[in-house]
Order: sequence, then C-alpha cells, then structure tokens
Amino acid sequence: MESAEIRRRWLSFFEERGHTVVPSASLIADDPTLLLVNAGMVPFKPYFLGETKPPAPRATSVQKCVRTPDIEEVGKTTRHGTFFQMCGNFSFGDYFKEGAIKYAWELLTGSVADGGYGLEPEKLWITVYLDDDEAERIWREVVGVPAERIQRLGKKDNFWSMGVPGPCGPCSEINYDRGPAFGVEGGPAVNDERYVEIWNLVFMQYERGEGTSKEDFEIVGDLPSRNIDTGLGLERLAMILQGVQNMYETDTLRVVIDKATELTGVRYGENHDSDVSLRVVADHLRTSVMLIGDGVTPGNEGRGYVLRRIMRRAIRNMRLLGATDPVVAALVDVVIKTMGQQYPELETDRKRIESVALAEEVRFLKTLNAGTNVLDGAVTEARSAGSKVLSGDKAFLLHDTWGFPIDLTLEMAAEQGLTVDEDGFRRLMKEQRERAKADARAKKTGHADLSAYREVADTSGSTEFTGYGHTEGESTIVGLLVDGVPSPAASEGDEVEVVLDRTPFYAEGGGQLADQGRIKLDTGAVIEVRDVQQPVPGVSVHKGSVQVGEVTVGASAYTAIDVTRRRAIARAHSATHLTHQALRDALGPTAAQAGSENSPGRFRFDFGSPAAVPGTVLTDVEQKINEVLARELDVQAEVMSIDEAKKQGAIAEFGEKYGERVRVVTIGDFSKELCGGTHVHNTAQLGLVKLLGESSIGSGVRRIEALVGVDAYNFLAKEHTVVAQLQELVKGRSEELPEKIAAMLGKLKDAEKEIEKFRAEKVLQAAAGLVESAKDVRGIALVTGQVPDGTSADDLRKLVLDVRGRIPGDRPAVVALFTTANGRPLTVIATNEAARGRGLKAGELVRTAAKTLGGGGGGKPDVAQGGGQNPAAIGDAIDAVERLVGETA
Repeated sequence: MESAEIRRRWLSFFEERGHTVVPSASLIADDPTLLLVNAGMVPFKPYFLGETKPPAPRATSVQKCVRTPDIEEVGKTTRHGTFFQMCGNFSFGDYFKEGAIKYAWELLTGSVADGGYGLEPEKLWITVYLDDDEAERIWREVVGVPAERIQRLGKKDNFWSMGVPGPCGPCSEINYDRGPAFGVEGGPAVNDERYVEIWNLVFMQYERGEGTSKEDFEIVGDLPSRNIDTGLGLERLAMILQGVQNMYETDTLRVVIDKATELTGVRYGENHDSDVSLRVVADHLRTSVMLIGDGVTPGNEGRGYVLRRIMRRAIRNMRLLGATDPVVAALVDVVIKTMGQQYPELETDRKRIESVALAEEVRFLKTLNAGTNVLDGAVTEARSAGSKVLSGDKAFLLHDTWGFPIDLTLEMAAEQGLTVDEDGFRRLMKEQRERAKADARAKKTGHADLSAYREVADTSGSTEFTGYGHTEGESTIVGLLVDGVPSPAASEGDEVEVVLDRTPFYAEGGGQLADQGRIKLDTGAVIEVRDVQQPVPGVSVHKGSVQVGEVTVGASAYTAIDVTRRRAIARAHSATHLTHQALRDALGPTAAQAGSENSPGRFRFDFGSPAAVPGTVLTDVEQKINEVLARELDVQAEVMSIDEAKKQGAIAEFGEKYGERVRVVTIGDFSKELCGGTHVHNTAQLGLVKLLGESSIGSGVRRIEALVGVDAYNFLAKEHTVVAQLQELVKGRSEELPEKIAAMLGKLKDAEKEIEKFRAEKVLQAAAGLVESAKDVRGIALVTGQVPDGTSADDLRKLVLDVRGRIPGDRPAVVALFTTANGRPLTVIATNEAARGRGLKAGELVRTAAKTLGGGGGGKPDVAQGGGQNPAAIGDAIDAVERLVGETA
C-alpha cells in the first residue's frame, strides 16, 4: 500500500466517523517558541490549552513534522528520520478512551477491502500506563486483546505532558511484532526494535503542576473537559504494509535512493557505509524540499540553519558516494514528483523550490573542496602534535570562512577519529557576536561607559515614553553626561546626553529613526536634540548640544519634538508594514522581515527571498500598497498579551524576545504586526508610495528601497521631467522611448565594434615591419618595441603572437612588445619552441621586464603578460629583456 493511499484511508476513515478534516499546517510553526512543527498535535495546542475554542468536537489530520535532535542517527537505525507525517485523530470533550481505542483497532485490523489497513490482530501488542486499569480493561474486554499481549509501563514511556504545567494524561501505545528476525520475544517492554510502536493514544484527563523532569511532576487535579490526542507514524505503518525492513525503503524514500545510486554508480545493499550515506541523502533531500516548500530558506540562524545543515550534509554524502557533478536538481525533481501526490502545492511551487535548492548547492560546492582541505590539514596538524582534538579556532575558521556548519565539522572530524573543541568554537562565536554588538552599541552611545546609564536607571527608573499621544510636554532632567562623562551641569556649547523622567522623543528602535527637537529649561537654557538612543533597556538618552544657558540635573524642562520629521517617519513606518504584508501576499511566508529603516519620507525593507523579485511582481506589490492607501484604512495600536496577539494572527518574528504584554499595530483588514513604533492614523495620510527597486544584500536576503508622500511625488515629478527631455531628444512619445533608445544603443554598439575592428587591423599591420626589425642576439631573433599608447592587452597579445608566427619555426625567436594603457605600462612576451629549447621562457622574461616597470607578471613558458606603474621605464625594460636573452642563450 503506497504512502499516499495510507494517508487517504486515514482521512477518509475518520471523516466518515464525524471528524472534521484539517489540512496539514505549515512546517513553520505559528508559535514564536517553536522553530518548526515537530508533532502532529502542535496546530491543536491552543484548543487543548483552552486558549481557543475548537472549530469542531472531532478533528483529524495528517501533519507534516520535522525533528532534528537525532540527526546523527539518520540512516543508521530503521526508523530515525528528520521529516515524517503524523496521522492524528482528536476529540475535544467528545469521545474518550473507549472511542479512541475502538477506532484505532477498527482501522488497523479492518480489511483492506473495507477501507482498513488489514494488519493481523495477533501481531499487535498493547502498552498502557501503570495504573490505567480503565484502558487495560477496554483493550481486554471490549476489543478482545489477550492479557498476555498487554503490558504496563511507567511515566517515561506511557504518560504524556507538554513539559510545562497544563494538560497531561496516560498513554496507550499500539506496537507491531515484526518477527524473530528483529530480536527476542517478550513484547515492547523487552524489545522495541522488534515490537515497533505505530500508534500512540493520549488520554488527556489530568492537569499537571510544576516539575523537574518528564517523570517528576505533580498531578494537581482533573481537567474540566477530557480530550483525545492520537498519533500514528505514517512512515512506520508504510514500512510494515510495504514489507520493507526500514523506513528508508518505503516508497517515498526508496525512489530518492534509487536516483542517488543512478547518479553515483553505487549499489544499495552492498556496503553498510554507502547504504548509510544513501539513506541520509534520501531523508535530508526530502526534508529540504518540504521545508523550502513551506517558505524556509537556507541561512545561519533558526530554521534557515536547520535547512542549510541538512542540505549540506546531503550534498557532502553524495560527494562521499563519488558524485562529482551537481546532483540537487535531479534529486529534488524525484522528491517533488513523489511527495507531490500528497502535497500538490510542491508541483505548483516547483520553480521556487528548485531555485532555492540549486542556489544552496552552488554556494556550498564553491567552498566544500577548499574547506575539506583546510579540515584535512587541521587533522594532520592535530595528529602530528599528538592530539585527538580539533582546535576551536579551526572549527571557527571552517564556519566563518568556508560555510561549514559546526555539526558538519563535528561529523567530519569524528570520521577521522577526532573530537572538536566545541567550547573553544562557541567562545569564538560569542566573541564575534559581542564585537558586532559592541560596534553597533558604540556607534549609538559614542563609546560612553554604560554603567553611567545603568546608574541613572537604578536611581531614577525607566524613562516614560509619552510620544504615542503627545509631541511635547513637561519633564525633569534626571541624568546628564558631558562628552560621555556624568556631570551635574553643562554650559553653552557643550555636547551633552540628557536623561529625562518622561519624554515624547522616540528612541531609535525597531527600524525607526529617532525623533529630533528641542528641550527648553525654565532658566531659558535650550538643548538641540539630534538623536535619541536606549543604550540600556528603558533609559532614553537625548543627544545634542547646549545652545543657550546652563543645564543642571534636577531642572524642570519642556520638551518638543520636530513634528514635521515625526510625521514623515510615521508615514514611512506605516508604509513598511504595508510593504511587508503585500510582499507576503505575493511571495508567501518566505518574505519575512529581515530588517528595516524608517526615515523621513523614505524607508528600506529587508526580507527573505532566494532570488531577485521579478519586476512585474514588484509592480503588483506597489499597486496593491497604493490601492490600500486609497481605501483610507484606519491604523490602530493596541496593547495585549502575547498569546492574544498570536490568536489574532499578528506577525511576530521568530527569535525576537517579547514580553508578556505587546503592542499590536493593525491597518484595517490588511495588516497586523507586533510593533513599538509610531504610525499614521489613516492610510490616506501616506499620499503615495513609490518602490525604487530591490537588490541583494546577502545570501537569501533582498532589500527594497522606497519613497513616501511628498518625497515620492518629487521623485515622480523629476522622472516626468527626464522623460519629457528624452521625448524631445528622440522625437517620440513616452511609450516609444524604450524602443527608440534601444535602437540608438544598438547602432552605437555596432559603431564601437567597427572602430575596434579598424584599430585591431591597424595594430596588426605593424607585424611585418616588426619582423624585419628583429635583432640577432647570440642566435636568437629578438623583436622588441613599443606600440601606440592605448593598445589593449588583447590586441597587444594578438600582435605578439602574429609576429612570432611570421618568424620561421626553426629559428629561435623572442617577441617582447610594450604599450601604455590607462597611464600604466603593459608588456606581452612570447617565445617559440626553438627558443624554449635554448632555455628562454616567456614567464621569466616577463618577470624581469615587469620588475623594471615597477610591477609584476607571469604566465606560461610560451607566452606571458605583465605590467607596472612607470611608463617612462619601458626603454629600460626592453634593455633588461635583451640582456637576459643574451645571458640565457
């Protein structure tokens, strides 16, 4: 029975029994605490935790899952895989133990003709929790399983919880006996390799309290509503129904193994090590396709690192198997064709998936050989020193320079019998991050001692931000630094950093630039504020200069921001939110924000994308943004719990740390994001958004730059003026400009080719005269000379070879010609075979000439090229070549 059919039967069985079919959620977990969906029940967590009311009392799904903690075991055991599908049926206060047990038995043992899986009842063994007499009785009395095939196990194996206070309950597992070939008898309590678990039934009936481990926690009471959460591993059931010994030989993975053997020439089943590599390739490439399909792109953090690690592990294993050419395209094609039967969106999104995967292969292959050589050298160095540990600095070099994930270095070192100084590696990584943070912090704090800011925070508390509702207001100066040093007072002309108890000034953060403005004291003193930063959390530091009077700590002040600047920045920030949502609508969740900067009238937005965004897509995104502006949508901000924000679908970046209370900015029905910045009140206030273009700023990250409001209008006005000028020049309408300008450029290019051809012919015409000028130096025909300035390196090379070709082959000859191009001397020297027989090599001659010219050069014995800095030395260089020819011949 094929995997697709197993999946179809599961969903059909439970749908016929009143369950709502829920499509698989994305592997990108809708939960900032999870990297990837790693269990079938993850999408249903809000229902089990009581956070959200379930859409129906019964549900069923086949959920895509990824787990990588045991990645080193992939390929070595029969059932460890990084990607798997978990078939689940769920009851929210509806049926409980008896219903779940009867459904499971009916589906597993029901005949294939009746829609079941047709397993032999006598091969199924059951485990229940130690004191779960109810479940044991149902299996024995209601279903009819003999008591000798029911075993009781403890909390470690047969009790479930989320690891935190909340729902929990006993489990009952169904195990399949694969027979004596897989080990001794005695049931799953004795041998879980022979008696393999295929289905776990979780009976959520209790609430647990705090605990120190999976087994050590207190049961604090019964749940008000009892629930069912079950999970059947599709790959494990496929292994049994397809009669194969491990999950890698099931239909969706065996085809990938077969393609890998075709590409490498290695036969599966003949060698243990190569079999492990083939299984790793099959598992990892399938996982990679599923991750890319759900919007993950390779990177060095979070989900991107998971994808990069498994892709590079698969590519390296193909190299170990003997592959020398790129292989990812062929393997991805097989995975999409196979898994596309269950997930048609893979075929729909084929081009993007292939683009991401191929780009990562190209990146890794560029560094794999060089990095492997570095690793081999480090291993040799360690062994020579009598050590069995690869140093942390070598591991760091491989990661930082050659793109080797630390896990790959660990694995490759282990293959050579070495361990890796992981502590040293992680220390260097931490130092690198801290240097980067320190550099960024220094730019914002002017290298001031942070302890001064912390002291202000300790004595005066955090700065209250009033800027959401006010642009000016009364404050008190609670801290003052002059030239980075704490001071009780500052005078006119001093550069100061001022800390206030409350402020309407927005401190730079979340991509939004700081406010500017003025602080006026009751004494008449004035501070011009140029920047506001938060060097330590909660303390806003106003940087500027004292314009008039004296400033003292404790003085009362009146603050006022530059309202025009604030409004322009607010327009840019709101436009950023609109751009983010429009991009996600166009490109999918892969277009997640990777950074931004909102400044007056313009913004830049960084986002994840494996390739350039087509111009047509960018145009559609821009149109959608401006259509939203015309809809005059209200922009609202609300503070709520992080859980409530997630329920409402607010976009939150994975890896960001959020408190219990967060601020959510909502733009009509179009956008909802967690954000602490300032915004317009209505989209109509933006006026106009113009996307200037997009470009790459790193692997898998693109940047859009754009203008907003008056700045966008001014840009378009200038564009219109330029277009009008071009219309006048080419005598055509605006829509005719591309064609007319392309025609003009084509004619210009043709003319340049003709000029180049004429110039080359003129240079070559000198060949005959140069041959006649050959000088005999101890039997060597030596041709030297300086050709007209501006001759290109290619033309000079052609001339030298032409001259050499005109000299009879049996006569030893050296041709050394010079020119000046772009103010620098250039030389090409050639020798024929007869001259090389006399010991004259072009490379050595060029090095002598180039040294005289104040530069360097080299090449092969027959022809070489060099250059220098001093055109006036060409005559001396010719003399140097002649001397060397005479000495060598």
